[in-house]
Amino acid sequence: MGARWILAIDHGNGGPKVAVVSLEGELRSVAVRPVHVYIGLDGAATQDPVEWWTELREAAREAIAGADADRDELHAVAITGQWASSVPVGADGEPVGDVLLWSDTRARDLVREVIGGPLNISGFAPQKVLPFLRITGGAPTPSGADPTGHSLLLQARLPEVYARTAVILEPVDYLGLRFTGRAAATPASMIGSWLTDNRLGAPLGYVDSLVARTRRDPARLPELIATGSVLGPLLPDVAAELGVAPGAPVVCGIPDLHAAIVGSGAVAPYETHIAVSTTSWFGARVPFKRTDILHQIATVPGLDPAYPVVANNQETGGACLHWLREQIVAPPDGLLGGGSGIGASGAAAEAPSPSFDDLLRLAESAPAGCEGLLFMPWLNGERSPVEDKIARAGWLNLSLRTDRAMLVRSVLEGVAYNSRWLFDAYEKFLKRPVPRVRILGGGAQSALWCQIYADVLGRPVEQVADPRHAQLRGVALWARICLGELTLDEVPALVPAAATFTPSPDTGAYAARYAEYRKLYGKLKGLYHRLNARHAT
Repeated sequence: MGARWILAIDHGNGGPKVAVVSLEGELRSVAVRPVHVYIGLDGAATQDPVEWWTELREAAREAIAGADADRDELHAVAITGQWASSVPVGADGEPVGDVLLWSDTRARDLVREVIGGPLNISGFAPQKVLPFLRITGGAPTPSGADPTGHSLLLQARLPEVYARTAVILEPVDYLGLRFTGRAAATPASMIGSWLTDNRLGAPLGYVDSLVARTRRDPARLPELIATGSVLGPLLPDVAAELGVAPGAPVVCGIPDLHAAIVGSGAVAPYETHIAVSTTSWFGARVPFKRTDILHQIATVPGLDPAYPVVANNQETGGACLHWLREQIVAPPDGLLGGGSGIGASGAAAEAPSPSFDDLLRLAESAPAGCEGLLFMPWLNGERSPVEDKIARAGWLNLSLRTDRAMLVRSVLEGVAYNSRWLFDAYEKFLKRPVPRVRILGGGAQSALWCQIYADVLGRPVEQVADPRHAQLRGVALWARICLGELTLDEVPALVPAAATFTPSPDTGAYAARYAEYRKLYGKLKGLYHRLNARHAT
């Protein structure tokens, strides 16, 4: 008999990562599959859920084979991934339309009727937003880039898809349906909908008045069960496709925000992690319910009823380095040096030169501060600490001395400056200083980027072991917690820090440049809105 193992899935915007994980959190094998994304000029951002499921199964088979895992020793299936995206699913359990991603803004004008008005603050009409804030701690976004906007878009502009839709699911719940045949959600997976009572001690359930305010059809909402529940056993036909025994428990999926808490090892109240993945965020478990609507920071249902999780999101983190490599350094345009491309047409393989490691080595040759070159990472607008889907990225202070090394390093620094902007608001939200930060995600693989973060934040930054796959480890350990085999208090011993980066003695250059960076959005906001006015409706 072989060792027991967990099949862990992290389905991000770039595609599924699937791992075979030991019961102690050791990743025995990992497989990754890219998926395509469509970005339209009208604000569309979609993916194909059939491609999701096809690529996930391929990755799972590869991971299982790579670990030489005993088919009869599958202990559990654990799922995490992106959230605030919507999958329309028919009565037969099959998708009936494209995935509407968390960045799809086509319902911007439609959601104004729900949450906006002539008198508003950052797009929120006070009389419309207050019921949401009081009960849930958050509210639908004025950009339309969330499940409220997606539902309105389906109803108003994609009526044929909506007519075939029996239930609208979050990505982790859609994958749970494929594994078990059960369409169910939890307060944690439904955080982007703002339809559950998130006050401490509140009963489980949707709030009828908020469902009505968002114009959601109650019949198209998934069954709601407690976070940490077992969704059901692995279906025999899926097990056969994967080459494993059927019947293993499939634990309800959780957003990557929640898996990152477990995977960071920073699980005690107020202990903070930063994720540098496609997007970026700060997170922690806290003993209170609070909302900062101006900076788009709120507490949301957590891993347990007593401790909500702080939620915020910066639209582009590691995606900026992907964009630089795949659209500027080596784009698929046929010119010398062309690569494979990601951007609006799909995801690039990581092997072709120049690799991300090549770019990071190049960035090390550039001076800190890049001779005053500043990069603004708002490639897809911004969400936290300011809600503005019209803001755009760019470089400032280019000169004839600017070379490719400085361009790359300035992107790393610009993303870190943007994180510092959010970190300032985050500390005020906690009402206490944050003495150190755990870092995880694909961007955290780079020692250079970790050091830049330490210097810009002015805090020690602890890099978790194997940071790219921290959420896979986290969701695997979470499955054991749900099965009653482990406690959160036991997690830190299983999640070591690989290295600690302390602020450099001379961080004055970064402090001065960050002070200038903080002024840029206010100065350029009007310009962005004038240039992009036709896309703002």
